[in-house]
Amino acid sequence: MAFAPMGPEASFFEVLDRHRESLLAALRRGGGEPPSGGSHLASSSEVLASIENVIQDIITSLARNEAPAFMIENRSSWENIKFEDSVGLQMVSHCTTRKIKSDSPKSVQKFALILKILSMIYKLVQSNTYATKRDIYYTDSQLFGNQTVVDNIINDISCMLKVSRRSLHILSTSKGLIAGNLRYIEEDGTKVNCTCGATAVAVPSNIQGIWNLVTDAKFVLIVEKDATFQRLLDDNFCNKMSPCIMITGKGVPDLNTRLLVKKLWDTFHIPVFTLVDADPHGIEIMCIYKYGSMSMSFEAHHLTVPAIRWLGLLPSDLKRLNVPKDSLIPLTKRDQMKLDSILRRPYVTCQPFWRKEMEIMADSKMKAEIQALTFLSSDYLSRVYLPNKLKFGGWI
Repeated sequence: MAFAPMGPEASFFEVLDRHRESLLAALRRGGGEPPSGGSHLASSSEVLASIENVIQDIITSLARNEAPAFMIENRSSWENIKFEDSVGLQMVSHCTTRKIKSDSPKSVQKFALILKILSMIYKLVQSNTYATKRDIYYTDSQLFGNQTVVDNIINDISCMLKVSRRSLHILSTSKGLIAGNLRYIEEDGTKVNCTCGATAVAVPSNIQGIWNLVTDAKFVLIVEKDATFQRLLDDNFCNKMSPCIMITGKGVPDLNTRLLVKKLWDTFHIPVFTLVDADPHGIEIMCIYKYGSMSMSFEAHHLTVPAIRWLGLLPSDLKRLNVPKDSLIPLTKRDQMKLDSILRRPYVTCQPFWRKEMEIMADSKMKAEIQALTFLSSDYLSRVYLPNKLKFGGWI
């Protein structure tokens, strides 16, 4: 045993244990983890060779008196996305592309910025050093204009080279937090113990580099919002439900938080649940963890965990628990558009229970935050709602 559990009796976890057995059986039937596709963890020499090939193409174009251009796969069209239940959203092999021309007033600046960042990446990989996206932005903040420009170009380069962002030696600052029954060692040898106390541990910025992960956790709980995560910490949830792991991406998850969830699943194959608001935004966030996003579909194999289940807050729970109407919030026009968009996505067809919950929300035209449960009691979420859901299998 890695830790001395302080939580419920063993019988509490019987349904959870059966759920884990069914997940493992499904993995065995599928022949284990799906093979990696799309971008991969390339070696430094592969990355350098890929960049050199791109530059060679530019030189060849110039030698022919042709204007060089980058061909970037279009990551903003559903036509270029396919869905597989075992992987999530991923790019089709022959997708439409857009041309970033060096002789077009509309794209010449972007062409130059891609070339500049390619040069920086080449130096990073060659010297075996790392930089954050923020570091790259501040090398010439006036030139780049804003951080989003840098972020999008790095994703474009990763997609163009078919190499994961980690292989480009570019890290992103983590905003996520983790707590509970987990220990690991960081790349520099630092030992980290996430055992739940009043504070949580920041998600590492280099997930690829952490090793010797140890846990006895029965489940991982992904919490949408930081405020809910902090409340569960204050209520000593990790110890009461020990052994478990709790993670938050503080809203829409960053890459590192998603990578950590994926690493925990790949390493331990323990059940992973989401706790999100009963609103379209919360459902969207849950879908990102489970099936990925269109913009990062080229990295789906490294980021998605299709085994994730929706624990709460379910729209059907609101009626079941008699949550008063004045604790609910009317759906805005934007909410309704988001809900309609999610209902049209390819993965909803294989999630009939999810569809039913979303239809309940659409019919009621109401949404609710997790905090709506406080009308029952201030600690209802940690004392009653989550323990009952986990004990009796209240997930979909």
